[in-house]
Amino acid sequence: MRLARMEHRTLGRTGREVSVVGLGTWQLGADWGDVSEADARAVLEASAEAGVTFYDTADVYGDGRSERLVGSFVAAHPDAGLTVATKMGRRLEQVPSSYVEPNFRAWLDRSRRNLGVEVIDLVQLHCPPSEVIDDDQTYDVLDRLVSEGVIRSYGVSVETCDQALSAIARPGVASVQIILNAFRMKPLDEVLPAAASAGVGIIARVPLASGLLSGKYDLDTAFAEDDHRTYNRDGSAFDVGETFSGVDYATGVSAAQEFSALVASSGLGDVTPAQAAIAWIVQQPGVSTVIPGARNTSQAASNAAAGLVGELPASFLDGVRDLYDRRIREQVHGRW
Repeated sequence: MRLARMEHRTLGRTGREVSVVGLGTWQLGADWGDVSEADARAVLEASAEAGVTFYDTADVYGDGRSERLVGSFVAAHPDAGLTVATKMGRRLEQVPSSYVEPNFRAWLDRSRRNLGVEVIDLVQLHCPPSEVIDDDQTYDVLDRLVSEGVIRSYGVSVETCDQALSAIARPGVASVQIILNAFRMKPLDEVLPAAASAGVGIIARVPLASGLLSGKYDLDTAFAEDDHRTYNRDGSAFDVGETFSGVDYATGVSAAQEFSALVASSGLGDVTPAQAAIAWIVQQPGVSTVIPGARNTSQAASNAAAGLVGELPASFLDGVRDLYDRRIREQVHGRW
């Protein structure tokens, strides 16, 4: 497999070099409408051909379907230098009593079978309660699993900046995954500087605000019934911040139209709004990799191309900040 050239950065304390644009594979499992197995495999191939070397999955994406697809793909390309991160902790109720060593071991055994590996490159706690992130025993167990060769490194996927800062302070945490995009800027204030100072990697998720920042949606856009953008707008299934970054849909559509106009007026050539949104994240100091999802090969290739955009003009960066401050900040900055 011939890979495109893309910048690589060290993923925090994992020590592994990964592409600045990775691939999130939630879409290949569930909650974004149906994606066939053939289409999922094609997305994985297209992303790798475009230079992606980092793949993020979770044990609950399609009840393991995403892990199995990613594992099979990586096994078919053993010399491509691919890194896989999975997540655990949402197979039971998200209460502190669920996050105990026997459950960790059971979840990881299942993920290793799904991925077809003996040792998992990076496992992340999947948005656990704050009490779990703050508990010394959590990290005692994770350190033991590293020493036993079950996992190489561990991190935490979080909902809030306070959770991120708590995790960053732990000496064994290799990475923190957090929502960061032009509609969710709070991590820029403290989280990214703290991570950079501690040598912790930052994995930026939901880079397009669930697709809003592509500029392709309007008030009449309909999503499938099994798409979280239909059933989780009120946060009834999981944290509402995971859907449209917590921005109400009407505001998001209008602000995204402004974002698209800003891209068009900033001299970025044929860069699409989605690529500009991803490139904006790549350019933030402290970010290791960005993990947009993709439901087809054209999306996968286009998203990866955002890693080649290069430095964005100051006028564009100023415009993005102004848009956030005027339209978005009040809704989200104080919540997460």
